[in-house]
Amino acid sequence: MSEIKLHTSVDSYPKSHSTSGEPYLTPLFINNEFVKSSTKEWYDIHDPATNKVISRVPQTTDDELNKTIELAHTTFKKWKTTSIIKRQQLLFKYVELIKQNHDRIASVIVAEQGKTFDDAKGDVLRGLQVAEYATSITTELQGVQLEVATDMETLMIREPLGVIAAICPFNFPAMIPLWTIPLAIATGNTCVLKPSERDPGAAVILAQLAKEAGVPPGVVNLVHGKVPTVNALLTHKYVKAVQFVGSSKAGDYIYKTGIANGKRVQANLAAKNHVVVVPDANKAQFINSIVGAFAGAAGQRCMAASVLVTVGETKDWIPDLIKAAKELHVGSGFDSKSDLGPLISKQALDRSHDIIAKSVEQGAKLLLDGRDVKVSGYEDGYFLGPTVLANVSQDNVAYSEEIFAPVLSVIHKDTLDEAIEFVNENPYGNGVALFTTSGIQAKKFTKNIEPGQVGINVPIPVPLPMFSFTGNKGSFNGDLNFYGKAGLTFMTQAKTITSLWKTSLIEETKPSTSMPNHS
Repeated sequence: MSEIKLHTSVDSYPKSHSTSGEPYLTPLFINNEFVKSSTKEWYDIHDPATNKVISRVPQTTDDELNKTIELAHTTFKKWKTTSIIKRQQLLFKYVELIKQNHDRIASVIVAEQGKTFDDAKGDVLRGLQVAEYATSITTELQGVQLEVATDMETLMIREPLGVIAAICPFNFPAMIPLWTIPLAIATGNTCVLKPSERDPGAAVILAQLAKEAGVPPGVVNLVHGKVPTVNALLTHKYVKAVQFVGSSKAGDYIYKTGIANGKRVQANLAAKNHVVVVPDANKAQFINSIVGAFAGAAGQRCMAASVLVTVGETKDWIPDLIKAAKELHVGSGFDSKSDLGPLISKQALDRSHDIIAKSVEQGAKLLLDGRDVKVSGYEDGYFLGPTVLANVSQDNVAYSEEIFAPVLSVIHKDTLDEAIEFVNENPYGNGVALFTTSGIQAKKFTKNIEPGQVGINVPIPVPLPMFSFTGNKGSFNGDLNFYGKAGLTFMTQAKTITSLWKTSLIEETKPSTSMPNHS
């Protein structure tokens, strides 16, 4: 395998869409080296704004996958003995390097994924916050000790598992890898990441920065590809745990296959997030929030507010919502005027068009149609403008499917109780929000609603890393959620050490066969 030099640096990175030049090759990151895969199978990466091929990513060979996982396993044996203070110091350096390369990482996200630059910077920031949280490992991973009987003490500690595999989605190419890398470093694990084959560039930079921070070879590794790569990570005997974020179909397969092969698995799956608004809400705050929450990132968020439940007279606020949505600027992510960029692929765009058309056939009313949006200079891009559908029923395809596009389905209920019941009937449980100025209604809502992440006047209630990403029901498979204390528990296993050191010189007169009573 030959070495590959990255096409960006802290001082040199894309600030506009590429119009010429050969596509750059995405390297593997193995043993702290960027190398070209020996594969003969490469996938094109298209700039979603131009449809131009800007990069190619390899289908990692079986031999490369095996060597990478075995390297991570071998490295773990020594890495786990590295002091927690040393690991913390490496994380402090890693955090600073991410900050220095913040714009660089964001620019690659714009080019490969299509987000606006500001939204891409937010993607990096939310991952950076996990890295910052990981620096508190000396507090978060402290053991528990208790004198349980005379001269007898029990100490419980948490130790690293080994090789952690992470299978990452396209929609947050920086944040999701940073749900794994810093916590793996902090806990003394090694990791093998498979970024999305659609936009791996951010993860490549994050791997480079881990090396620059002083993380030893073999601790952080990157492989690429589709199903063969996923299957290798799910079945290899040295992989101890698997993290996944993505669709329900893939997530269910990964969870079942990983568990069947003796792995720990945590999997964030699809979602259908509701925003409920009641008449006492602050109307201006609500409208600004819901428009940003359903159309931001072109709707390609697992926490996107894709369903609006109007209660009572708030159904009369929809024209104002439409007016605000029409003012959003659709365009290139490098254009500072853009509020949302393109979808990730032509397939995603075509699927969105099909769902909108079928939804209307099934009885929905199209209040705002974003399918005819035109972006000057980017006629080949995968753009869809904000789209609003009303009179959407539970069995309508726009409600039953996760569209992953800037499409809002509006449903009306007469009372808050009816709205709560309606939301709870949905099989998914990622997030939900209520807009109100009433503390009583807010309290009632939070006590009775089922989804795991609840916002009050907060449309996308994703908790910061000192907590955990607490999606539930059909949106999560596993026992321990991502990041926070639950994430640290997922990456570690408990060990108890019970010690007896007699302070008395009195010896036992005879052996005892009774169960110890620890008196």
